[in-house]
Amino acid sequence: MNITVKKFQELTTSELYEILQLRSEVFVVEQDCVYQDIDGKDLKALHVLGVKEGKIIAYTRLFNSGEYFDTPSIGRVVVKESERKYGYGHDLIKASIKAIVDNYNETTITISAQTYLQKFYESHGFKQIGEGYLEDGIPHIRMVRK
Repeated sequence: MNITVKKFQELTTSELYEILQLRSEVFVVEQDCVYQDIDGKDLKALHVLGVKEGKIIAYTRLFNSGEYFDTPSIGRVVVKESERKYGYGHDLIKASIKAIVDNYNETTITISAQTYLQKFYESHGFKQIGEGYLEDGIPHIRMVRK
């Protein structure tokens, strides 16, 4: 998998279509969660694309301090179901952390993580902050990496 980081304006229409298709496939269909994925925030995010054989199979979006949380953040973390067995999620998070350091010159990062992925994020240095909560009907926890 090759990883690239792009501003919204740098995405091609095909890339944007693939990103939205992947997010819908996982967050709406697979997780059976009806919510407004296209939330207007993509315009100011950095987009981390994991591409394999010409197709986007993994993705995150990144925000600078104050755009989502008080610190930079990683969100919409997604890997195509058929590709999860290869460890691409770990590569994606490492690349996202590096992109935040490179683009925002920050090391403290906040995420709103689905609770079942707590151990995954802990393996990348994130620690739970506060109590769990529901976000779009799915249990989440706030996690921070310093």
